[in-house]
Amino acid sequence: MTGALLAGLLAGYGIAIPVGAVATYLVALTARTSLRTGLAAALGVATADGVYALVAVLGGAAIAGVVTPVAGPLRLASAGILVVLAVRGAALALRSHRAATARPVTPLAPGRAYVSLLGITLVNPTTVVYFTALVVGDRAGTAVSAAAQVVFVLAAFAASASWQALLAGGGALLGRVLTGPRGRLVTALASSAVITALAVRLVLG
Repeated sequence: MTGALLAGLLAGYGIAIPVGAVATYLVALTARTSLRTGLAAALGVATADGVYALVAVLGGAAIAGVVTPVAGPLRLASAGILVVLAVRGAALALRSHRAATARPVTPLAPGRAYVSLLGITLVNPTTVVYFTALVVGDRAGTAVSAAAQVVFVLAAFAASASWQALLAGGGALLGRVLTGPRGRLVTALASSAVITALAVRLVLG
């Protein structure tokens, strides 16, 4: 059971820690809105990671076989959603700045932030392939109990959630530092540019 716990934690952190477009968007979203919204978005990402860990445990190589042929379209869909979010974030920041308001614009309520980040992460084929590779490799030649599988999935979810919450916390601190309209504008435009670049890299890679 301890082995399943450690494997799940390592798997969760392994998929969560590399900084990509979703992580960048999470930090920028929290900086523009609130820690509550950021934590809801972080939970959305972690939920998707947990779902894919469960799918990998239940389906194994069969799931990878289904996902691999459509990995290209899924990657394009993920990149497209991220670009839309980047453009929307930049537009909201410009509108707020031109209105000369000091109040931060809240593009997403916590509930919508959760659903939005859940959806973005679910269309990322890398996640399911990653978890499937880990699970199939770990199962080679050994029988894994249902309890160990549950522990693995929960540990992967907890690891991802803790890291995403840390990113949200960083975004909240950034938002407090850049409290003025100009600071928020620069942050939003910079993050939109980075998200767009990462989305393009996702397509080309």
